[in-house]
Amino acid sequence: MGAWNIRRVLVLVLRLALGGVWLYAAYVKLKQPWLLFAMSIDSYHLLPEWGVLTVARTLPWIELAMGVLLITGFLLRYASLLSAITLAVFFGAMVSAYSRGLAIDCGCFGPGDALSGWTLLRDGSLLSAAILLAWLSWRPAKKTVPAPQPSEVIA
Repeated sequence: MGAWNIRRVLVLVLRLALGGVWLYAAYVKLKQPWLLFAMSIDSYHLLPEWGVLTVARTLPWIELAMGVLLITGFLLRYASLLSAITLAVFFGAMVSAYSRGLAIDCGCFGPGDALSGWTLLRDGSLLSAAILLAWLSWRPAKKTVPAPQPSEVIA
């Protein structure tokens, strides 16, 4: 398998994995009352009330859109970049809360997902995968030199 094929398979695997995670996260949040998610966001003590309410109402829909875009590959460059930026913000908030000793739910996959070393490892791994996908999506593919055609061969 050539380098180009390995790259394509890696991009596909990353797209499907991250897209599936975003779809699951959106599903869990959308099936619960949005105020439960708002309480998880508020427990981080990072946003004013209006910010908490705005994020709680809109983020699950953004996650749903990112999941669909990643799985379909539509607008992949932008979806992968948005995914990496979103996960970086989440990871930063989680590290901040963890370092302050807050015993809270991370809010990633609904209530009951306590912020811990495990959730930091999980979300850090997702962030790494998203950064790799964004990098692969924006990096131009190596151009292969086509074999000369019979009409181009000088006798």
